[in-house]
Amino acid sequence: MSNDPLFATALGDRRFDGKLADITRGGRRRASDEYKAMLSRAEKVEAGKLTEEDRLTLNALVEDIRSMVDFDACGLDDWVVDPLRGPQVEFMNVESYQPVRSPEEGEAMVRRWKAMGPFMADHVRNLKDGLGLGKVAVRASVEKTLEELEDLLGKGFSEWAMMLPAKAPHDDWDKQALDSFRSGIADATNGSVRPEFDKYRTFLRSEVLPRARPDDKPGIMHLPNGMEDYRKLIRVRTSLGLEPQTLHQTGLDEVKKINGEMETLGEKVFGTRDRAEILKRLRTDKSLYFSSRDEIEVKAEEALARARATISKWFGRLPRADCEVVRMKEHEEKNSTIAYYMPPASDGSRPGRYYINTYAPETRPKYEAEALAYHESIPGHHLQIAIAQELEGVPEFRKNSGVTAFIEGWGLYSERLSDEMGLYSSDLDRLGILSYDSWRACRLVVDTGMHAMGWSREAAIEYMFQNSALARNNIVNEVDRYIVWPGQALAYKTGQLEILRLRNEAKSKMGKRFEIQKFHDAVLCNGAVPLETLRLVVGRYASA
Repeated sequence: MSNDPLFATALGDRRFDGKLADITRGGRRRASDEYKAMLSRAEKVEAGKLTEEDRLTLNALVEDIRSMVDFDACGLDDWVVDPLRGPQVEFMNVESYQPVRSPEEGEAMVRRWKAMGPFMADHVRNLKDGLGLGKVAVRASVEKTLEELEDLLGKGFSEWAMMLPAKAPHDDWDKQALDSFRSGIADATNGSVRPEFDKYRTFLRSEVLPRARPDDKPGIMHLPNGMEDYRKLIRVRTSLGLEPQTLHQTGLDEVKKINGEMETLGEKVFGTRDRAEILKRLRTDKSLYFSSRDEIEVKAEEALARARATISKWFGRLPRADCEVVRMKEHEEKNSTIAYYMPPASDGSRPGRYYINTYAPETRPKYEAEALAYHESIPGHHLQIAIAQELEGVPEFRKNSGVTAFIEGWGLYSERLSDEMGLYSSDLDRLGILSYDSWRACRLVVDTGMHAMGWSREAAIEYMFQNSALARNNIVNEVDRYIVWPGQALAYKTGQLEILRLRNEAKSKMGKRFEIQKFHDAVLCNGAVPLETLRLVVGRYASA
């Protein structure tokens, strides 16, 4: 928590509200040394002397720490310019999950706001060091980030989301405390953060953009030690030592299988098995798209309500925390992904949030909205993450962190599970399941294609356009996400396939004793464990 104060705040741990991560080279080295020392201690623990439950904890702990060490070793801070989660977006989001309920919390927020300026200077310094090491971002990512900075700096600072806390009434505060808080927020925003964002814009435009990698070399393989780093990131994201070529072939096989399903269901919905024609109809029939932001939100709310009403038949354990639908704000929606989930605060002060992107509603298909909702909220991320947070008798790290392949694999598994649960409204919405499943299979192909096989950005975009029903603007944003988050996109399909394999194995072994509620509880009631640990967990359940 001390090394990632924003994450701490998002979880409801308020001890570090006045701080940001130390991203200086020295700070990163210190954190890495801490993790290496911790890993050395953990690896010396004799698993044979532990209880079964403690062996699970040890397995999860070793994988968690090793992932931190490997991730730090890849040095992404030296070159990544991120239009999705960079500071020009993330700093504007902090106020949405850092409530200010007292003058003391207000003072902590002012300290954090004041720390943002120096953080930006450190970010620029890291990128400058990266240039010296031959590491630089891809041109498209730099251009998008510059566009965001232009939009942000083109507004008066009083319009920034960072200023929203200063506009809250706080009627129960005394005048001196309130005045100090408001002036502190304004001074930090306008006197420190804004000038550093301006310097960041100038640096990107004058030093990074002229040297940025062309879009035909988007992969990490084009950077020093790139292939070694990519293999580490594969392990970090999937918890498995998989080769890029193996993942690439798995993706190709899955895309082929799902395309066959698309042709069968397309004949039922559109009267044709021609996949190109099916995709054309899905992309061009305007009646299949939303016409307003409100319509997107209503559809999301309806899907979430249906899921809430059904989950007790499919899960024994349910979370206490609720989930709500929230629209992304203007500063992030244009270049952001389609949706995302933010966990509830562990102190109960905030529910889980399913963030929906309502930008350009005419480009957002109605037929994908239900699969998206079930992935991000219930029975997907909200169910899994909120249950993990509420576990008792396990260490905090097992509640609040975990392997991406487990977390995202569960989300993808939930999309098809929701069809078993009877949650989809029509066969047209089921085409959305196939479009999304193909999209995640495509991720295996294009992520490895760009980062290990020399694919261009355009080749990745075109492959996804030919093999999923996603609109081109969404595909472009997705591909640009894979470029700045190498390996993250591999987690979804890898995790889904593992959960499905384990479910089939348990069902085959247990026969009539198999109960879907208990299987789901076995999967979810240990936190987001590594996939190899999940095999032990499900094996234990199936043998009971």
